[in-house]
Amino acid sequence: MHAAIRGVRLYFDIEGAGLVPDGSRMRERPPAMIIHGGPGSDHSGFKPTMSRLASRLQLIYFDHRGQGRSGAADPATYVLDENVEDMEALRRHLGLGPVVSIGTSYGGMVAMAHAARYPDSVSHLVLIVTAAHGGFIRRAQQIIADRGTPEQQEVCSRLWAGAFADPEEMRRYYEIMGPLYAVRHDPAGAQAGRQRTIYTPEPLNRAFGPGGFLRHFDLRPELGRITAPTLILAGRHDWICPPEFSEEIHRLIPGSDLRIFEHSSHSIRVDEPDAMLDAILGFIVYRQKPHITA
Repeated sequence: MHAAIRGVRLYFDIEGAGLVPDGSRMRERPPAMIIHGGPGSDHSGFKPTMSRLASRLQLIYFDHRGQGRSGAADPATYVLDENVEDMEALRRHLGLGPVVSIGTSYGGMVAMAHAARYPDSVSHLVLIVTAAHGGFIRRAQQIIADRGTPEQQEVCSRLWAGAFADPEEMRRYYEIMGPLYAVRHDPAGAQAGRQRTIYTPEPLNRAFGPGGFLRHFDLRPELGRITAPTLILAGRHDWICPPEFSEEIHRLIPGSDLRIFEHSSHSIRVDEPDAMLDAILGFIVYRQKPHITA
């Protein structure tokens, strides 16, 4: 499905009913927007793992502009601020009230900024393996220099240079980096996931390359504006968004909860999927937005 918003055709997909029979009434399931990372990939990596959340939530997946199955736009708009505005416009287009916002990696950066700028649009915020400022790139470069293989260092040099020429070069990058992205790396499963994913180099190059927007963005001054109950999930062995960045977010978002998964890297949904899903569902059920009286 596509929504024509803000001059672009944004692809979205919905999993699970919004209303389900419950005895003599129909019970509403909260809508949850699932925000993918990259940039330059699509939402497909969430399926089927996140599908289990549909037992409690109605899931709305979408692809960022110029990525996946969404339409192309002016490449100059392939930036975080535009992705935030697209997310809010899609929420309004679908007629949704406050949503559960679940963002992973770059998607967590979009989710953070959206929750800070549109606090009334978010009922719960879940941030998975993410960072609030461009310092994560410098840290990741240090980690790769310290523990990456020569082949991993070579493909990461293309990431830092913003030099991916085509989708096949991106697939090669994720193939070589797979053992660092997941502690429980499964080459066959990862290959199938790469084949399903639509890769688009330009958004990734514009984000990570010299002068790229991810090198200088800084959401830290905005995090105090977030009012939604917030759950922050980090992987102890994450190389690209190390847990220190989640700990920093935890300090800056009032009342937030932090959980570090000791046996995970950047792909918690690969390394510890059951524990991750249980943490998300438990948080949404038991943590409610505080009622503020005048």
